[in-house]
Amino acid sequence: MKRIVLFLATNLAIIVVLSITLRLLGVERILDEQGSGLDINSLLIFALVFGFGGSFISLAMSKWTAKRITGAQVIEMPRNAQEHWLVTTVQRQAKAAGIGMPEVAIYDAPDVNAFATGMSKNEALVAVSTGLLNSMSQDEAEAVLAHEVSHVANGDMVTLALIQGVVNTFVIFLSRIIGHTVDRVVFRTEEGHGPAFWVTTIIAEIVLGILATIIVMWFSRQREFRADAGGASLAGRNKMIAALRRLQLTSKQAHLPDQLAAFGISGGKGAGLAHLFMSHPPLEDRIAALEARR
Repeated sequence: MKRIVLFLATNLAIIVVLSITLRLLGVERILDEQGSGLDINSLLIFALVFGFGGSFISLAMSKWTAKRITGAQVIEMPRNAQEHWLVTTVQRQAKAAGIGMPEVAIYDAPDVNAFATGMSKNEALVAVSTGLLNSMSQDEAEAVLAHEVSHVANGDMVTLALIQGVVNTFVIFLSRIIGHTVDRVVFRTEEGHGPAFWVTTIIAEIVLGILATIIVMWFSRQREFRADAGGASLAGRNKMIAALRRLQLTSKQAHLPDQLAAFGISGGKGAGLAHLFMSHPPLEDRIAALEARR
């Protein structure tokens, strides 16, 4: 329930902020002054504001949101040997990767997982689950931390937000052009927009959104290979392979909330068309890619 309320509140806040931004930019409508044709400039601004705005506001709030969704507790002062090891390991890896020290956190969950998020390389958050700490050896956990630090060093969170912003912009822009065209050509609406515009726009957004998701998930899978390679460089190839094999052996799938799923160490399983919508490649493919490295 807490996650649902937080999700709705966050998205409502984003819509309010973006609506105010459009007003400040003078975009009140996407039709021209006669109310018959599209104002392409206004539509493009509208699409850009909502396409990129939502993506980057979510990125700016990502650390705050992640902490509240997962209940992650940042290690301010290590209280035991395990926490001290986590902080010193991330500190060493961050220095080797050339980034600022991320916040290090632990969240209580039986799932074997970890994630990294944050708006910049120097202000990131790396969090691990209690399930991971209880299930993995220190070498395996070190490799997982190295994988997440590599995500930060590669700027994956910002790059993913940029790609999401681009595809969102195209979806918003093209769906309204399609809706307007159908409304004018098929239903002969001469002024304003009739119900056909809204129905067609929604359908077009769904179809284009599915295609856009395939593109974003393809990129997400590629960055997992890069993060695995980075993790192997920071912690050692054998440790990274061992960590991925440990993930294969865990009986429970590593679930994270939708907002964080793409940033975890492990994703779900998929076959056929479902593979196109996976944020992570199959673990066996990731292991094979590491084994092929020299």
